[in-house]
Amino acid sequence: MTLTFKTCVAALAASVSLGSIAAAQDVPAPYQPYAGTTLVVNFPAHPHYNAAMKVLPEFTEQTGIEVEVDQLQYLKMRERQTLELTKDEGDYDLISYVVFSKADYVYADQLENLARYFMNPKLADPNYDAADLIDGYVQNIGVAGGQKGYLPGPTGSLYGIPFGSETSVLGYRTDIFEKHGLEVPETYDALLELACQIPELEPGMGGLASRAASGHQASHAFLLHLNPLGGGIFDDAWEPIVNNEAGVEAANALKSIVDCGIEGSQTFGPSEAAAAFAQGDYAMFLDSIAFAATFEDETNSQVVGNVGWALHPEGVKRASQTGGFGIAIPKNAQNKEAAFLLMQWLTSKEADLMIAMEGGNPSRFSTYENAELNAKYPYAATFGEALQYADPDWRPIIPTWGKINADLGTTLSQIITEDLDVQEGLDGVAERSRAIMDEAGYYTWN
Repeated sequence: MTLTFKTCVAALAASVSLGSIAAAQDVPAPYQPYAGTTLVVNFPAHPHYNAAMKVLPEFTEQTGIEVEVDQLQYLKMRERQTLELTKDEGDYDLISYVVFSKADYVYADQLENLARYFMNPKLADPNYDAADLIDGYVQNIGVAGGQKGYLPGPTGSLYGIPFGSETSVLGYRTDIFEKHGLEVPETYDALLELACQIPELEPGMGGLASRAASGHQASHAFLLHLNPLGGGIFDDAWEPIVNNEAGVEAANALKSIVDCGIEGSQTFGPSEAAAAFAQGDYAMFLDSIAFAATFEDETNSQVVGNVGWALHPEGVKRASQTGGFGIAIPKNAQNKEAAFLLMQWLTSKEADLMIAMEGGNPSRFSTYENAELNAKYPYAATFGEALQYADPDWRPIIPTWGKINADLGTTLSQIITEDLDVQEGLDGVAERSRAIMDEAGYYTWN
């Protein structure tokens, strides 16, 4: 069922309107010019943003700035933004965007460069401590115009702040592993062996829950394995290498994982894979940290208290994904300065910890080190360690990626469900990708 709703955050306060609370107190000086402003923000239906919704009333109480949230399922959110960002005056003051939308929005000049806001002493909080933000997340979600066009470098600029960013970790059933004397896999060889051994040890149970649905989901799952196995989509000259030995190995790994899964796993997206693990249908889960809290929710999970966490297994190197969401100010926003204050507050040390305590994904190193958070969510320490290996160049965030990603995902689905030869399929992706890159001008200077 598609989740689509629009809610005024003021309504979340039990019986007292947030506006009356703000009016009854002294608003700090930086917020006074904007008290009474109503910001309209666009968030996805996502565990991190559900957690953020719980703390937004505190922002209004502190600042007098009202916040109205349009919360949409991700694909609906992207469709809405595609329309909104082209208007002369947009309806949104602050938007959330998934990482690969960064290239599209920046290239179309639809996001504000944040430099002038952080340069403004009336707006920029001197205690913000940007150095505490997780480097890989900032580079991945927020920076454009540097190395390769989407990474930091002398020509790079900041267009967004990580908010709901994610990395990949391995969840496993501690009870199943203890029952059979299994060791948590640290390498890809061990991971793939267990993925197909577990169904033999536990008939009816799958080994490793994975995304596999045609399109973006299959591509995402492939990329999860491609990077640690030493592969990539392009080399430094933008020549496709997706079909090299590492690419073939990653595709075979994904096919093996799906083949050793339960019936219907070929159609899994992230939510379906997580739900299958939560219902006890799988012994392992390799995906985003965003799902961790849901596995400990007794209303939806049958594996509460039986989930352990480990780093993304090592291939030729240790590497985990960087992805998820960030927040940015549209170029056509009507309340840009107040929107910056909200962005800054949501990603501050104080709010980052509050949101993390509600089950959200931290954006700061200090949050992962917080004793209170680790006491409530013991897995936080493992997630913090995983960030050492989070690779901001996990996938190419370039304007042509949408077309290439769709083609890659469709081809991988054919490999998984129709037994298309892996080398033949990836050779086709490489050939078509080069044509797309050539048309876009990536070989003009060669």
